[in-house]
Amino acid sequence: MPEWIPVSTGESRADVFRRDDGTLIAKRVGPSGVADLLAECRRIEWLTGTGIPGPSVVDWSTSDDGARLVMTAVPGVAAGELDSATLLRAWPALVGVLRLLHELPTADCPFERTLATMFRIAEDVARRDAVIPEFLAEDQQGRPHAELLADLRAQLDERLDQERGDLVVCHGDACLPNFMVDPGTLACTGLIDLGRLGIADRHADLALLRASATESWAGDDGTHAERLLSERYGDDRIDPGRLRFYHHLDPLTWS
Repeated sequence: MPEWIPVSTGESRADVFRRDDGTLIAKRVGPSGVADLLAECRRIEWLTGTGIPGPSVVDWSTSDDGARLVMTAVPGVAAGELDSATLLRAWPALVGVLRLLHELPTADCPFERTLATMFRIAEDVARRDAVIPEFLAEDQQGRPHAELLADLRAQLDERLDQERGDLVVCHGDACLPNFMVDPGTLACTGLIDLGRLGIADRHADLALLRASATESWAGDDGTHAERLLSERYGDDRIDPGRLRFYHHLDPLTWS
């Protein structure tokens, strides 16, 4: 009989298990996590029909104890596990898959994660004083959460105007651990952890990918990652001000 092995890496609030033959992943949550896990299930089902590589839903079940989602395992290793030199070689494939996701027709996507939604979440997290300190950007550390939110609110009208002309299908948590890579070919084999997928400003994804890569390239102040992102994604599609805005907003949406 197959065995299920606990997975201890990652930031998932669910209990995550990998089948010992490597073919399936299961996520299990209690009653309070059912809505979030169902949201991920529906997004996986939708993405499966788009041609963007990722997991497929195998089973969904609920009970009085919560819910369980079983999905196919995306082969490869997480891009966050690559050393800096290997990540550099895999970078074009990662950015290429993200750009393909962003080029999907927004009219076909039933999910949204627009700035208005993100900001409402950030307001709630800050009001509950539930911000996770280690998620904050370096220049946000040690500052009152209300002050961080006020900085972003001062830019909100401008960012909302920019978003209206630049909505795409976003991953929603486009950090390196959510890109799977074939260690032999360095092709991107798929996107995982899709619970935040939805229509948003492309910079919500680009800011996280840039920040995540910056952490992997020791000594990078963000300039190297931003240059490589511009080269592969398109310099005309990237606004440094919006990158910084979403880099500062995203940490306030987790609790």
